[in-house]
Amino acid sequence: MKRKPFTFKNFHIGELIHLKVLEDRIDSFDICSLFNCEEEELEKMYASNSLDLDILLAWSKLLKYDFFRIYSQHLILYTRYSTSWAKSPKKSSKPLEFRKNIYSKGIIDFILDLINKGKKTPQKIMEDYGVPSSTLHTWLIKYGQTIE
Repeated sequence: MKRKPFTFKNFHIGELIHLKVLEDRIDSFDICSLFNCEEEELEKMYASNSLDLDILLAWSKLLKYDFFRIYSQHLILYTRYSTSWAKSPKKSSKPLEFRKNIYSKGIIDFILDLINKGKKTPQKIMEDYGVPSSTLHTWLIKYGQTIE
């Protein structure tokens, strides 16, 4: 069996950072001072699909939010084959490994917050982050969220 190439599901790290900046009400001037950059460079970061590790680490520290978790959650969600299966000399008929709780409470809160603040619709969440509709519906019921 030939292994399929790894592809990233679409998520926009710059947009997520910008939303967190707006939520925390941090002034652009302060951010530019920290990064030693101009406002145009800051806007480029917000528009970027990916950022260098050192820049992402600085954003994580500044905003007190683990943006690396988004990438690690992505690996859990979209890695098709388990490493134990790939290394095993004896290939079993079950190469996929499914995990029950693949979303952390932080990710769930972040997604529900986007919906409740009207920044994204449930349909857009499902498209952008690949969250199944049944899972999203369960979260809305379980955590008592309402869609306005």
